[in-house]
Amino acid sequence: MKTVVKTNHRREMIDVTGQLRKAVAEAGIQEGIVLAFVPHTTAGITINENADSDVQRDLLAHLERLVPPGGQYRHVEGNSDAHIQASLLGSSVHLIVTEGRLALGTWQSVFFCEFDGPRSRSLWIETMARD
Repeated sequence: MKTVVKTNHRREMIDVTGQLRKAVAEAGIQEGIVLAFVPHTTAGITINENADSDVQRDLLAHLERLVPPGGQYRHVEGNSDAHIQASLLGSSVHLIVTEGRLALGTWQSVFFCEFDGPRSRSLWIETMARD
């Protein structure tokens, strides 16, 4: 399943847990795995806390301090920081599906992480049922 994620800022984290839950429900799997993959080099995906939005703000702020925009990068497009930040987070996550539900911790959600927006992005979701 391919879904679109529209981002509104250069850097932001968007909760996509609902899209993953929808994919699991549509697939009708009770036990298995769901894979979420971001096919972009300046965006990533991660699992983290969703109870306090300061966690997302802190993560984005720390990534910006670690890999600042406008650094001495050689890439001519001017978005090397976005490429590096996306690589640090990664392009995919796997989640366990049990009893038809995502096996996430109490405060966990799945976040699409934009580092070079705003853009219209793709999120690919694959479900795999356990035999």
